[in-house]
Amino acid sequence: MNLASNPNQVQNPRSFRAVGCVAVGTKERRQRQFAEREQLFLDTARELIRESGLLNLQMSRIAEKCEYAVGTLYQHFASKEDLLLALTTLQAQEHTELFRRVRDWNASARDRMIAIGVADLIFVRRHPDHFRIAQYALCEVVWRAASPDRRAEFLEACQPVARIVADIVRDAVAAGDLVLGRLTPEQLCTGLWALCNGTHNLVHAEGVLEEFAGHDAYRLMFRHMHAMLNGFNWKPLVDVTDDRTIDRLNERIRNEVFHDLCSAA
Repeated sequence: MNLASNPNQVQNPRSFRAVGCVAVGTKERRQRQFAEREQLFLDTARELIRESGLLNLQMSRIAEKCEYAVGTLYQHFASKEDLLLALTTLQAQEHTELFRRVRDWNASARDRMIAIGVADLIFVRRHPDHFRIAQYALCEVVWRAASPDRRAEFLEACQPVARIVADIVRDAVAAGDLVLGRLTPEQLCTGLWALCNGTHNLVHAEGVLEEFAGHDAYRLMFRHMHAMLNGFNWKPLVDVTDDRTIDRLNERIRNEVFHDLCSAA
């Protein structure tokens, strides 16, 4: 007999709870399986890039190696550009953790800003494949072809890093070491970001910097960072021709902030 034939019949509320628990459990299991499958696709894509190069990456090859249909891969990534941007987003957490070390270091704001450059260098040296993928994924053609959702995901992942660096500028202003004038903290940071990222790009283009930067492009990068901070009259000013002073600060940063990663710097 059902409720239609007997409206006075009361069903057991436990049965409703049981059905609800099964539905929730099934949904969570599917979400977990989806996430695990997506991670498999990303790990496989990175492996194929390492083996065959970025430009030879094919969605069909990723699906084949993972033993899934190509259509299943496209349920996760609308395009190869989406997949590349997802790879770029993937290690944002580690990048942020390095910057958090700098944020928490007991040093002047200017020394911490230089330490941001050291942190970025350590990250690039620890993950050269990641940087090469990011360099490609963030070029105009790939960025424009990626879906709005993937672009938004990447930008959201970058927000903690941006906040940490901008807060160092605010600390300098609060300490009286820097006067911004019409600039915002974010605008000042953009110049330093462009300097560091541009240096990484040139260093990875083998042979390009040899004539201009000598044997140590990154020492030159830190000299330019100090010159830029001097240009903003960010105190204490540093003699940019004094390599020994610049090297001593970098060594102090490695020892005090990144001692467990010093071999990567």
